[in-house]
Amino acid sequence: MLVNVSYNNKEIIKKINEEVGTPFTLKERWALGGIGSPKLIITDTSVEIRNLLILDNNRDICNIEMRPKGIIVGFRSLLESYALIIPYYKLTLYKGEASVYSIYRDHHFIKVESDTKAVQKFFKKLVGYKADNAPTAIEDL
Repeated sequence: MLVNVSYNNKEIIKKINEEVGTPFTLKERWALGGIGSPKLIITDTSVEIRNLLILDNNRDICNIEMRPKGIIVGFRSLLESYALIIPYYKLTLYKGEASVYSIYRDHHFIKVESDTKAVQKFFKKLVGYKADNAPTAIEDL
C-alpha cells in the first residue's frame, strides 16, 4: 500500500496500524537496539514510485521503520512524504548485487545501496525479527 503521509489523517493512520501494527513502545525499541534504518540511497524502483521520485531534483533517499507486523519504507518528493506499507507476510527481501538490497511488496519494489556496515546490520536485524515473529508454517507442524 503506497500512501501519502504528509498530513495527519486519522483514516490513513488507522489503515497503517491495521496493516503493520502500532509503533513499538520505548522499552521494545530499546530491547531491539533501535527500529529505524540509517539513510538508504535508492538505486531503482517500480514505475509508480519512480514517477513520484522524478518530480524533484533531490537525491533519492528513504528510510525503513520496523513495526510489530511489518515495515514502513518512507521517502519524500516535492515536500510531500510517502510511505510504502509492507506487512511481513508480503515482504520479500533480496540481496542481489554486491551492495544492493531489494525490497518487494506485490508489484512495488525499491532497491537500495548497502555500502556501509550499519545498513547491513539493520537488514540482518530485520530478517531475524521477521523470522522470529512469523506464524508457524504448515510444513513445520
